[in-house]
Amino acid sequence: MLTVTIENLGEITSLRCAGRIVGGEETAILCAAVQQGRRHVVLDLAEVAAVDAAGIGALVSLQAAGVYLTLLNPTEQVRKVLKVTKLDSILEICESQSTAAATDSMLAEVLG
Repeated sequence: MLTVTIENLGEITSLRCAGRIVGGEETAILCAAVQQGRRHVVLDLAEVAAVDAAGIGALVSLQAAGVYLTLLNPTEQVRKVLKVTKLDSILEICESQSTAAATDSMLAEVLG
């Protein structure tokens, strides 16, 4: 099961995810949580044990829908999946909340 804790930080929405991002109810929960937020979303993946093809599909769909995603602290398992699918070259991946916030601040300034 996936649990998501939502925190709005100015123009950025932070989602702390715990569990698995897999097909079915979990991807629906993630997409619903992202849609409650703003266009800039930081996904804290430090407590995500696994992601499958449906989870990757959800991330790609959100990005394609105009949501700017920053992945924060992905676990080793999630990193491996991102690398194999080459999403690590498309999605922003950060190791700390301050780096993610700085990246999103710069993006907000550029996009106006």
